Amino acid sequence: MSIPPPSSLDPAEEPSKAPDPDRLAQGELQLTSAEPEEIDTARPLAGSWHSGFQLLPPPPPEVFAVVRSEDGRMTLTNDALEINGQPFGWRELEGVDVQPVRWLLWFLLGGFTLAGFMLGFLQNWLRTIPAAAGMAAGALLLAFGTRGSNRWRLHRPGQEAVYFALSGSARSWQQLAAEANRRIRLRHDEAAAAAEYWLQSSWNASHAPEASSSSTPDSF
Repeated sequence: MSIPPPSSLDPAEEPSKAPDPDRLAQGELQLTSAEPEEIDTARPLAGSWHSGFQLLPPPPPEVFAVVRSEDGRMTLTNDALEINGQPFGWRELEGVDVQPVRWLLWFLLGGFTLAGFMLGFLQNWLRTIPAAAGMAAGALLLAFGTRGSNRWRLHRPGQEAVYFALSGSARSWQQLAAEANRRIRLRHDEAAAAAEYWLQSSWNASHAPEASSSSTPDSF
């Protein structure tokens, strides 16, 4: 005859199990830490207006000295570039460049004249004096065409470039072009710095009431 198993106790009647002190000492049982409270980032922090980034006022514009070309046809003033009495503001220009060019017509005419008179003299078609005069004229035309001129090109943003032809030494014109480009870049940098400063100032002024209202504590 089999003995029936003892009936299980009711869950409500089961004795509560107390935590083992040995396990607590060994750190096997850990208490769950409470979740950190979420910070409302939508609301600006108090005093953020006073701790914002502030730009320093831009320095005053540099004053340029007046520089003129050797023939007086070009003048670099403090505010503009003047060529043949026509002014171009520094901020109106994007850059300038100068390129020496030859007068091809006079160059070819002088070369053909010189070659023709030399050929006529060698073939005994011309006497010495007419041949010498013709070769001298051809050499002068060749030198005049080789000298050429200096083509100035003024780049204007959003507009067509302006061209000027100025005679003289190419080295002096290139020095003037380098100085003009330096002044153009400096004026553009000064304008950009001033625009950034005033834009930041207007933004700070428009957001000042919001920052002051957010820094005021709520009344209960």
